[in-house]
Amino acid sequence: MGRAPCCDRKQGLKKGPWTPEEDKLLVDYIQANGHGSWRLLPKLAGLNRCGKSCRLRWTNYLRPDIKRGPFTAEEQKSIIQLHAIVGNK
Repeated sequence: MGRAPCCDRKQGLKKGPWTPEEDKLLVDYIQANGHGSWRLLPKLAGLNRCGKSCRLRWTNYLRPDIKRGPFTAEEQKSIIQLHAIVGNK
């Protein structure tokens, strides 16, 4: 007894790189409604993608609070100090 398939057997789902239009659909939908259920989101947002793909795209690339760019001197100092205490754990 397991979960139902996430994407109706993945028939006709788009794979590969995301287009700017798809990114805009995803961002606009989440800003208007929140993400709610990732399994239902693609259909509600008008995307031909898997819910997992939408979740990963949002989490790793499109969230507005993602910090991009190099570490600041303070962040780098903190990382080195914590690594000295904790190691590679």
